[in-house]
Amino acid sequence: MNEVMASFSQIFAWQNLIFMLVGIGVGLVAGSLPGISVTLAVALMIPFTFSLPPDTAILMLIGVYCAGTYAGSVGAVLLKTPGTAASAATAEDGFALARQGKAGKALNMSLYASVAAGLFSGLVLLFAAPQVAKVALNFGPPEYFALAVFGLTIIASVSGLSLSKAVVMASLGMLIGTVGLDPITANTRLTFNIPTLLSGINLIPAMIGLFAISEMFNQIEKGVKKISSTAEVERERFGWKNVLPYRKTILKSSIIGTIIGAIPGTGGAIASFISYNEARRSSKEKDKFGKGSMEGVAASEAGNNGTTGATLIPLLTLGVPGDVVTAVLLSSLLIQGIQPGPQLFETHGVLVYTILLGFILVNILLFVVVKPSIRWFENITLIPSSILYPIILILCLFGAFAYNNSISSVWIAIIFGVIGYILPKFGYPVIPMLIAIILGPMAESSLRQSLSMSGDNFIIFVERPISAIFLLLAFLSAFMAIYQRNRKNKDVFTDWKKDGDKTSTM
Repeated sequence: MNEVMASFSQIFAWQNLIFMLVGIGVGLVAGSLPGISVTLAVALMIPFTFSLPPDTAILMLIGVYCAGTYAGSVGAVLLKTPGTAASAATAEDGFALARQGKAGKALNMSLYASVAAGLFSGLVLLFAAPQVAKVALNFGPPEYFALAVFGLTIIASVSGLSLSKAVVMASLGMLIGTVGLDPITANTRLTFNIPTLLSGINLIPAMIGLFAISEMFNQIEKGVKKISSTAEVERERFGWKNVLPYRKTILKSSIIGTIIGAIPGTGGAIASFISYNEARRSSKEKDKFGKGSMEGVAASEAGNNGTTGATLIPLLTLGVPGDVVTAVLLSSLLIQGIQPGPQLFETHGVLVYTILLGFILVNILLFVVVKPSIRWFENITLIPSSILYPIILILCLFGAFAYNNSISSVWIAIIFGVIGYILPKFGYPVIPMLIAIILGPMAESSLRQSLSMSGDNFIIFVERPISAIFLLLAFLSAFMAIYQRNRKNKDVFTDWKKDGDKTSTM
């Protein structure tokens, strides 16, 4: 308790509060711009922490992390341009709501779900860090492969009208994920002697192309003068009473995000898609998903923000970063002369509780800062398309270039933009491709490592409890999605037959 009380005095020190707000501001700007990832934003801020005390430095970087993760939804909702990969699942429903004049509602739901999930993961981080870390420590290649398979079953739920076309797109995404160096043998694959492809197809430029640039092509084709109207939004207030109908979805997605975030090497994108899929599976309004579902926005945003606190669990307790962002945070701790791990709670107890409690305060400050600013975000949709679209396109291409300072990333974004523009016109959805690009490499490397461990014996995936559970969940997820699809098609056929009988009788 002495350490907890001492941490309170540090958290509310004026300089720490100021730097937390600075971090939140930087995160909001970076997260909302396509291509300027949260990882890049945190990395760019590290040089400014060299002369700061350890608690101030880490709290500012946590502010960048939390705000940047949330801010990816701003571009996803308003412009169908996810600022981060973790917000890709938000783009379809969020942008559809914006087109219906409900941009403010979507942004508010995103904020409330993000903050609620952030607070939930912060409390788990505070009270259950050692216990959750013990479970995450049991994850090996078989468990990662089973988790990836479970994530890939989402394709059955986001396949649109044709499951076969979704499988084709997912297969294309898996193929794209193999470009570059073989993760085991380091042999080149599908690089066509192009040096820039040795590192594979980067996710950020591909995502910018599939969602942002393709949407620019669609809007230019339609000749839309502005994205949406916020007249309806301006007459309505949004508060916690609007969130209560979705409280179960937010809680469930927060739990999913926290569990996945505690597993090193996963991340918000996986948690977001799995949460979205689970919300769609259990929803009473499945038909609204992809067409403007508030529940879909709540699920995906709660899922990706639920990982933020959980990724710190393995970092602080085991010294193992939970994702790429926490790997950057690890370097910041090491620069400050602090070695994360089991002894951290004993050697730097006050600092640890400052980080744990400060994480909760950052989420509260995020809500306080963003809530009154949402009405200004909405005004983006009123800008004439002749001005807005060129700006967005330039930002997209700049974001793709800034990802690794390579013009090849710009070409990748443009190519994927063409893919995202043409293929959906023939009924081929792009989300299965994105899911496969994200999960394919993890599934491949984990599968090959697992078989190497077991001497090419597949029994390893079912003899380990955690991997067996994930494989069972994958089977149930795919079965339920296909069953519900068949039942829906049967109902449609029955209704069509009844209508035909009525017509013939008349």
